[in-house]
Amino acid sequence: MKNAFEIQGGKKLKGEIIPQGAKNEALQILSAVLLTSEKVTVSNIPDIKDVNKLIELLGDMGVTVERLSADTYTFEAANIDLDFFQSEAFKSKGGSLRGSIMIVGPLLARFGKASIPKPGGDKIGRRRLDTHFLGFEKLGARFNYNPEEGFYRVDASDLKGTYILLDEASVTGTANIVMAAVLAKGTTTIYNAACEPYLQQLCKMLNRMGAKIIGIGSNLLTIEGVTELKGTEHRMLPDMIEIGSFIGLAAMTGSEITIKNVQYKELGIIPDTFRRLGIKIELKGDDIFIPAQDHYEIETFIDGSIMTIADAPWPGFTPDLLSIILVVAIQAKGSVLIHQKMFESRLFFVDKLLDMGAQIILCDPHRATVIGLDKQVQLRGISMTSPDIRAGVSLLIAALSAQGKSTIYNIEQIERGYQHIDERLKALGADIVRI
Repeated sequence: MKNAFEIQGGKKLKGEIIPQGAKNEALQILSAVLLTSEKVTVSNIPDIKDVNKLIELLGDMGVTVERLSADTYTFEAANIDLDFFQSEAFKSKGGSLRGSIMIVGPLLARFGKASIPKPGGDKIGRRRLDTHFLGFEKLGARFNYNPEEGFYRVDASDLKGTYILLDEASVTGTANIVMAAVLAKGTTTIYNAACEPYLQQLCKMLNRMGAKIIGIGSNLLTIEGVTELKGTEHRMLPDMIEIGSFIGLAAMTGSEITIKNVQYKELGIIPDTFRRLGIKIELKGDDIFIPAQDHYEIETFIDGSIMTIADAPWPGFTPDLLSIILVVAIQAKGSVLIHQKMFESRLFFVDKLLDMGAQIILCDPHRATVIGLDKQVQLRGISMTSPDIRAGVSLLIAALSAQGKSTIYNIEQIERGYQHIDERLKALGADIVRI
């Protein structure tokens, strides 16, 4: 079992890197293929565990899956085996994959019933699924949880459009409800809908399939139900979390890196947030160029008070990049308060950074103050374990910038979200091996 990366840090990197397709978009788009019996072709699919598991799960339930190239597949959900959802195989596979919740909306919409095992996944606090279920109930679905079996059974033989005000702008919740509503009778209005680029991608794809969704990109979606959807082709956006990770990597290691084909207009405030840490970012065509920098200085607010960077629902700053910002701030000049509002327990990996020599005060489970070292002191390599996908990559960036050898265990967590990350970093000159 290959389960650790060994990194010799402190080397400057150089070159070009192409971001993978967006993981969080993939889980929605791949679930949407269940809404039609016709063929759907999807390209720029990332080759990562969470996505491959979902593709495998689609195959198990009767979808005809064909791989046309490394990142392009066709899916034809003409003959779905509905008995599969009562099986032990589904329980073990569906239960191990957080993304499996995303198949529920499409199944309800098309077949009027579904069952789902209680999902698992990341250790980043309580990720509630209430938003999904409350939305389905408002559309007319009835739930029955069986604690002995560990299954939720859902009857949705008569879904009707309705007004839904979401209690939180959950991306997966919004996506799931949208997929259920496109085939419901009548009009559904979703207020406080998530409006991430990934969700916009899903809605545009559904419209190409024959859905009638208006308000895409806003937090108010209106969906007029249709009786059936057709096949389509879809290309996924590059992963903005990867793009942010590579910006941070370049700054932290003082490297000159070009990130190719980033779909810049879809990145929202991500580039500007890194600029607030003093990182130079140049746009060349649709590529981001990060020049080699020996120093970067955190801005203060206009009145001179300490910079705060907090996450917020889109178009705010994505929580998935907050751990990257925290790590990159370690070697900046100046101080910054990192405020993780949307999840608890996501900052607990700072103890590893402290062991490496970072100056961080963990105020509480949601807030950490980073006092930048301004590259006066290099971090030192240590052995550590990755608690979740994003912290894992943050620790990887820290290790690449550190002096000496670091070992990162539990890299399965990293590989759930980043494809062939060691090979791609090697191509930039990183000294990283699997052990």
